[in-house]
Amino acid sequence: MQWKQTTSQIHVLKAVVAQFNADQLLTERPFVSALVRDALIKRAKDFNLLLDDVAITHLSYGAEFSRAVEQKQVAQQEAERSKFVVMKADQERRAAIVRAEGESEAAKLISDATASAGGGLIELRRIEASREIAATLAKSRNVVYLPSGNNMLLGINPSMSGAP
Repeated sequence: MQWKQTTSQIHVLKAVVAQFNADQLLTERPFVSALVRDALIKRAKDFNLLLDDVAITHLSYGAEFSRAVEQKQVAQQEAERSKFVVMKADQERRAAIVRAEGESEAAKLISDATASAGGGLIELRRIEASREIAATLAKSRNVVYLPSGNNMLLGINPSMSGAP
């Protein structure tokens, strides 16, 4: 004989289930089932019924609850992504500051070296750049026309650069 659901059964079930959150209902299912069984057995005695066993065989959540859980997970993932974006931007900002400080220090050292030793370093860099340009142009399949006289394009004429 099956005991049909009555209002008192539903109230007993709701009273026990309300003590737990959704995660606990899944992880502590045997404990919840035992509490429901004990409560239903006590309630059935009031109606002179004897229950041998009670089992929770299927536990599911409503569509609204499932949507809420999914939305919460999406929101948590979005929050983690936002945190990562902020951390990345902060690291990029710090890297830009360090890079700018390094470039500033390098420019200062070059300026000091030029002031004390003359324009030799600048001339050396200009010659190295000219060699790189010439090597790149030599390897290229494109035809490049350079103006003749005074090497205007490369700017390696010492009289034009202001070097002694």
